Amino acid sequence: MPFQVALSGLNAANADLNVTANNIANVNTTGFKSSRATFAELFATGLQSVSSTATGLGARLTDVQQQFTQGTIDFTGNNLDLALVGDGFFTLSEGGEQSFTRSGAFGIDRDGFVVNAQGSKLQAFSPTASGFNTAQLTDLQLTTGNNPPQQTTTVEAGLNLPANAAQPVVTPLDPTDGQSFNHTTSLSVIDSLGASHTASYFFVKTPNANEWEASLFVDGNAVGGPVPLEFDASGALVTPATGSVVFPPVPLATGAEPLELTTEFGGATQFGSQFVVNSLGQDGFESGRLTGIDISQEGVVFARFTNGQSSPLGKLAMATFSNPEGLGNDGDTTFVETFASGEALLGEAGTSGLGLIESGALEASNVDLTAELVSMITAQRNFQANAQMISTADTITQTIINIR
Repeated sequence: MPFQVALSGLNAANADLNVTANNIANVNTTGFKSSRATFAELFATGLQSVSSTATGLGARLTDVQQQFTQGTIDFTGNNLDLALVGDGFFTLSEGGEQSFTRSGAFGIDRDGFVVNAQGSKLQAFSPTASGFNTAQLTDLQLTTGNNPPQQTTTVEAGLNLPANAAQPVVTPLDPTDGQSFNHTTSLSVIDSLGASHTASYFFVKTPNANEWEASLFVDGNAVGGPVPLEFDASGALVTPATGSVVFPPVPLATGAEPLELTTEFGGATQFGSQFVVNSLGQDGFESGRLTGIDISQEGVVFARFTNGQSSPLGKLAMATFSNPEGLGNDGDTTFVETFASGEALLGEAGTSGLGLIESGALEASNVDLTAELVSMITAQRNFQANAQMISTADTITQTIINIR
């Protein structure tokens, strides 16, 4: 009997050493979660009750538990390196099979999909007109095409016209004759094909007090007008009442749609003696090439383009479980759902108890090397003590055999 009891102790100590060795071996593995061996006593019982003189039969390994404590965050500067600060897991898919991980070292495959080192694809919620479709998962794929252009429809003109200006000596307005207008300003506008055009505004003081005329030329061609701009005695714009001027459509020879420019003069004033352009902007932009990826703390993946625009590609799908320690270890720092873990509850980072995402960083292993070395010494002593128990039992048995 002592041999069996001590042998069970040897096996338990060996299992403890194996778990400790695995923890130490993965001290530098990104997203690794340390394990802990748990043991239970073996005890002989009768049909009715436990004998008051019964002794134990040794120990056995009952479970190897994952410890899902937070690892330290190491910053890498790579936007596709993701660290999860708080609870939850990244969701992966390979061949339709889902897995989950805390290791956020992702890259891009030849088709633009975001994958881990084993080729499993990162899962996300696809963008919609009103947000994201959280009812269905999709493989996160980075766009490789150009960002389409947007035609200019509105021009914001915040300017000041001098109150002491005199009427030009030359009439009518001639863009090539500086004596036929008081002031001018220009900006680039974009057509539906992404081509740039020059829009020029000319301002002419009329004989009437506090009244000006605004004319628009696109690529040197007049566009309707002139449009009256009237100010009150305090220099505020009163006509047009809304400050909005809709100029006639501008046909283009490039095959693009006609330009229809609405100009907002609501911020125009008539003060002092200086012509000042405080702001001049428009809502169009040219086509752009992909320059980079940004990922917010909430997991929204944005593509940035050379035209200054960004568009959402998806929102990372995070998972949590009622019992994370019940997850099955699938290797490569990934886990799979089991009956003990419960079903995966999918959600968005920063909601429902899920942590936030840190882009450009990785979560390091949560192994405490000092504690593991102490555990190794303890397991080694346990192994030696059980081996000594076998040696002692052998001595006793030999003594009994030698009795004559």
